[in-house]
Amino acid sequence: MIHIASQIVFIIAAAAGIGLFAKRIADIRKNILTGRDADFTGQSSLRWKNVLLLAFGQKKMFRNPLVAVLHFFVYAGFIIINIEVLEIVLDGILGTHRLFAPLLGNLYSFLINAFEILAVLVIVSCAVFLIRRNLIKLKRFISKDLDGWPRSDANYILITEIVLMLLFLTMNATDLALQEKGYGYYAENPTGSFIVSGMLTPLYGSFSEATLVAIERSCWWLHILGILAFMNYLPYSKHLHILFAFPNAYYARLLPKGEMNNMPAVQNEVLYAMQPELAPADAPPPARFGAKDVFDLSWRNLLDAYSCTECGRCSAACPATITGKALSPRKIMMDTRDRVEETGKNIRRNGTFKDDGKSLLHDYITVEELRACTTCNACVEECPVSISPLEIILELRRSLIMEESNAPQEWNAMFGNIENNFAPWKFSPDERDGWMRETE
Repeated sequence: MIHIASQIVFIIAAAAGIGLFAKRIADIRKNILTGRDADFTGQSSLRWKNVLLLAFGQKKMFRNPLVAVLHFFVYAGFIIINIEVLEIVLDGILGTHRLFAPLLGNLYSFLINAFEILAVLVIVSCAVFLIRRNLIKLKRFISKDLDGWPRSDANYILITEIVLMLLFLTMNATDLALQEKGYGYYAENPTGSFIVSGMLTPLYGSFSEATLVAIERSCWWLHILGILAFMNYLPYSKHLHILFAFPNAYYARLLPKGEMNNMPAVQNEVLYAMQPELAPADAPPPARFGAKDVFDLSWRNLLDAYSCTECGRCSAACPATITGKALSPRKIMMDTRDRVEETGKNIRRNGTFKDDGKSLLHDYITVEELRACTTCNACVEECPVSISPLEIILELRRSLIMEESNAPQEWNAMFGNIENNFAPWKFSPDERDGWMRETE
């Protein structure tokens, strides 16, 4: 009866955890799709190459080899150790204990040993990352755009990963202790020796069988419930990039570095001015120049926002940020995500978006931030998964200038020179070679 009750509780907990996670991911997907439609399906072979190199291989992370290796341990641990969760899930549903041990034999012991080594590496790596964030306090981790929840979020995740790995090792150590005592079903499914937890087993040698069972079962339940809780925390955290890095790498921008997206409406206006006979009689006016709110950005821009891990490499490389300007590319992505979350809740609450008197431009991202950007592309180049804060900045700045005519006088003078003289300077194109004649 106890086993049946345990199975029922486990099934309810697993179903609730998976159901809540699926609902949250569905809501995020709807939020992303509120962005403007755009096609990013071409050059599939190059896109899959990006997935392999950027998402799986973490190519850009290896610019700093030590940090990259530590990050890889955490990443590999998260992916590989959770294979072990499959056995826990099946044990919970079927009421069994170490279901795969008799089926896999020596291979089972090899796999658990590999998982345990990874677990230790994850613990060490997370400890190093906590030290870097909270004791060494690297500059990109203490900037003001991380004040409050974003800074705490990273610490919560790292501590949770350490706790989950310790629970895994403690569960194995007490299981081995019960096997040595020949207790019940623990002895019926011998697992062989484990490298790490085997060294911990002597610590439990004086414990009674009842106490060992209580510890082992507590760790088992806390481990799986912790994973279910972590899974549901993930979509509200910056660590959603664990999942979204893969589609984000696939749909990454493939244009040459620095190439800007043209505005077809403006191109057509120029074309029709030069060749009026091509202008259609019923041509509709452009709906909007640039972007004022998240609905005007492409869905991939919004996917970028959800994929951002807030590592700050973009801001650390940004010349505007370095020189003390208001702009932080990381904050651009965080603000975009916050705004699309707000608009998504608005839509779910009202059935359709009800004007809330706010917009991404001005209410979240200021004019000062946008004007500080030099469009150097450093933020995109540094991002581990090629997120592009620059695209969002350019679209917002286009709206600022073309919709609101909001630009400094110096910019307006430059725009006029480019329009009239085809260069930023106030010189006739016919006199452009004058400096050569002056030196003769």
